[in-house]
Amino acid sequence: MREIVTPSHRQRLGGRFWLITLAALFGIALTLALARWQLGRAAQKEALQAAMAEQAALPALDGNQLFSHLPQDTERARAEVEPLLHRSVVLTGRWLPAHMVYLDNRQMQGRPGFFVCTPLQLEPGGAVVLVQRGWVPRNFEARTQLPPVQTPPGLVQVQGRLALPPSRLFDFGRSAAAPGFSPIRQNLDLAAFRAETGLPLADWTVLQTGPASEGLLRDWPPIALGIEKHYGYAFQWFGLSSLIALLYVWFQIVRRFLRPRT
Repeated sequence: MREIVTPSHRQRLGGRFWLITLAALFGIALTLALARWQLGRAAQKEALQAAMAEQAALPALDGNQLFSHLPQDTERARAEVEPLLHRSVVLTGRWLPAHMVYLDNRQMQGRPGFFVCTPLQLEPGGAVVLVQRGWVPRNFEARTQLPPVQTPPGLVQVQGRLALPPSRLFDFGRSAAAPGFSPIRQNLDLAAFRAETGLPLADWTVLQTGPASEGLLRDWPPIALGIEKHYGYAFQWFGLSSLIALLYVWFQIVRRFLRPRT
């Protein structure tokens, strides 16, 4: 059996007890705050996911409607593109194959290759939009050999969705730029590409959708927002907060004030 031992029977509470108490309270408050922050991030991303699904379900915009929503002026377009991301578009124009770019080290269906990007000059209007057309495998025996991609002449119709510029990969040591136009690149900066080509490129792109065609696959992976990761982190922070509380109660209260009867 155990009996309750009051501070009068034992050494009274000292500074060490209160220091540990303050540290435990701080640890519990911090871990709870971090858990709530992770839950808030998960809620934000769930709202973003719902907004993306809502945008994708809206009727497709044509070129005229698109530019009425998104001005070609760079500063304004950057501020106004986000609410329309993932909106379906149907564009009519002509490919500019002289400026086609192959982005290296991109994967689709677990295979390495290129993302092919080609500027599309819209008609009417003459505005130019970079289209991420799809993926092609690379030739590992001849790494500089470009895989065949069909680029029809004349007017074409492109279905896709509004997207940000292609994602950037880590660039291992940039070498000096080769003279002339280089089609194989690690990354593509729209501002630099605009200056290089002299094309009036919009400050956003279109991700072409649909079945495989023209030698290109378009099995684009879904956008991973990492919602489950935030819930997992929140669970870990809540667990750590509970552990701190349990350890404090056991070592600072139970073992201090209860002892076996002699």
